[in-house]
Amino acid sequence: MDAEAPSPRIDSLLAELLEDLAARAPLLVAFSGGVDSGVVAALARRAAGESSLAVTAAAETLAGRELDQARRLASEIGIEHRIVTYSELDSAEFRANPAHRCYVCQGMRMATMQEVAREAGFRTVCDGTNASDVGPSRPGLAAVREQGVYSPLLEHGVDKPTTRSIALRLGLSAWNRPANACLSSRIPHGQVVTLGKLRRIEAAEERLLSRGFEVVRVRSDGVGARVEVGAGEVERLRGLWSELAAELLELGFEHAALDPRGYRTGGADLPQTEALEPIGG
Repeated sequence: MDAEAPSPRIDSLLAELLEDLAARAPLLVAFSGGVDSGVVAALARRAAGESSLAVTAAAETLAGRELDQARRLASEIGIEHRIVTYSELDSAEFRANPAHRCYVCQGMRMATMQEVAREAGFRTVCDGTNASDVGPSRPGLAAVREQGVYSPLLEHGVDKPTTRSIALRLGLSAWNRPANACLSSRIPHGQVVTLGKLRRIEAAEERLLSRGFEVVRVRSDGVGARVEVGAGEVERLRGLWSELAAELLELGFEHAALDPRGYRTGGADLPQTEALEPIGG
């Protein structure tokens, strides 16, 4: 995964971002451990020093691997890191998995961040939303705005490739880390979200990630598993498919299918109009 070469534009953006964040200190960063929130956390640490805090929300839809990554990246940045826990599944609206699920999820997450900020005396809550995240189907972004969370990358027009370039300039190991989404995104909208489904999906994805696949989505309706990997990883998945499919069935899926089209954004809700390669009943 490539990033833009270092340029005077990156230097200028860094200066603007640092000045902006310093004026908003003390800073709490909603921190997932990905490249976007990692850049914001690193900038917050530089701009505000010890008056900065990274907070990770460890609800049921966060995979354990992702929490471990957040811990590692926070340590690398040198920012104080706090983990807060709450239950998304306590919300009947979230469990129902409506089309605006991300709005519900982000609303809970950012309300929790604001609560932590108030209790700890932080002036500004920031997140890692960037200019590439804006679009007509982004209900989560509406929740971020409603909760009064500041998105410095978005406000300064920093898109995803530029965010990666900044991360590389800052020396962050996560600069080329693939984007990820919460585990509930693997379940088609309208199908109830349960803890059992989330843990089974997490276990299935762990089987693939442990074998070195970088982009992994196990889409599930609660009965079957449809596996997507990065486009450049599909052929390797085919070579391991019989072994991996057997492991997925052992986890309790009734059938498993390899999606030859590879990873697609929003794949859980896309119609299955092309042939898959299934195993199982």
